[in-house]
Amino acid sequence: MSTQDTPSSSPSSSPFDTESPREEAPQFVLPLVVRIEKAAPPARTDALETAARAVLVMLSDERSLGEGEDEGEWARVMRDWQDARIRKVVRRARGAEWRKASALPGIAVTGKAAEVRVFPPVPLDGWPKELAKLQVSGTDLDDPADPGAPDPLAPVLWLSPDLDMSAGKAMAQAGHGAQLAWWELSEGERAAWREADFALSVRVADPAAWRELTVSGLPVVRDAGFTEIAPGSCTVVADHPALRAHPRQP
Repeated sequence: MSTQDTPSSSPSSSPFDTESPREEAPQFVLPLVVRIEKAAPPARTDALETAARAVLVMLSDERSLGEGEDEGEWARVMRDWQDARIRKVVRRARGAEWRKASALPGIAVTGKAAEVRVFPPVPLDGWPKELAKLQVSGTDLDDPADPGAPDPLAPVLWLSPDLDMSAGKAMAQAGHGAQLAWWELSEGERAAWREADFALSVRVADPAAWRELTVSGLPVVRDAGFTEIAPGSCTVVADHPALRAHPRQP
């Protein structure tokens, strides 16, 4: 489930566009696996929020950072992934499949009930067999109850009210939104978010507010159009309180 971001430029000039020079670089994908047991699937919003937090945990992990002698074991592949067009794929697993995936190097992140494991980026054609066989399409979940209003003091990833996305697709989009917010924050703001365990909410925006959000100067995710929705569709706006104080010009 690949997307592109165009928060401050048109789709044709985005570094994540299919015509971008980034497309010429070796392409990598960030794998995320959500645990969906038949008897106890997670709630949709919980899964989306946990996936977004998992991306932030991976970006900030010491193994993903550093250069030279201080380079973490995942730092080089994380740079290669971010230097190309950003891709994320969400797969699902249960039972033995989940246990096998959990044995691979990665990071497990839990929500209220959701469990998501994020792995270092892999080449598009170089997936580990334990992950390659997991299902991608058809990953869908429901919210048994209204998730309620988001915390007004925490970041909110607003989903488009105009798009019908599967849970897997929406998880990838939420991860992109979280990543765009992370890129825009200062080191101090990143540290504060990390200390708060990357608290955030994912909610569907009110239709009346969506247009205002997309032109507010906050980071906007635009989809590359490979799955489910049309290319260039605005899917997520990353509304971080710190970015409200210094938003970019739309």
